[in-house]
Amino acid sequence: MPNDNIANILAAARRIAVVGLSPKPARPSHKVAVYLLAVGYEVIPVNPGHSEILGCKCYPDLESIPGRVDIVNIFRRAAEVPAIVTSAIVAGAKVVWMQSGIVNEEAAVLAVEAGLTVVMDHCIKIAHSKLGGI
Repeated sequence: MPNDNIANILAAARRIAVVGLSPKPARPSHKVAVYLLAVGYEVIPVNPGHSEILGCKCYPDLESIPGRVDIVNIFRRAAEVPAIVTSAIVAGAKVVWMQSGIVNEEAAVLAVEAGLTVVMDHCIKIAHSKLGGI
């Protein structure tokens, strides 16, 4: 995806649901969420095993989050992505962002057909920092 599209996505977003956010500081999802919070995004953890992560209320799934989410940032195995995309569609998300190493073409098609923007196999933290912090 061209950098100007990614820049527009990141500039327009305010609420980012992080699916698979880990409470463990060494995990990539944790590091990315810390960065997103530090640069001013509202981070919404999605992890059914926890009630709070990084001081933010944690939700078991996307449908449980009150209000609309701009970006669904996915830190789950590629095989789990289609179900997450289906939830993102139901929840009214605008963008599905699959982190580095996560590729699921079937889920991408499903998201695009439902009107969502898809970013696949890119780290949101790296993209944001490369664009000068938008």
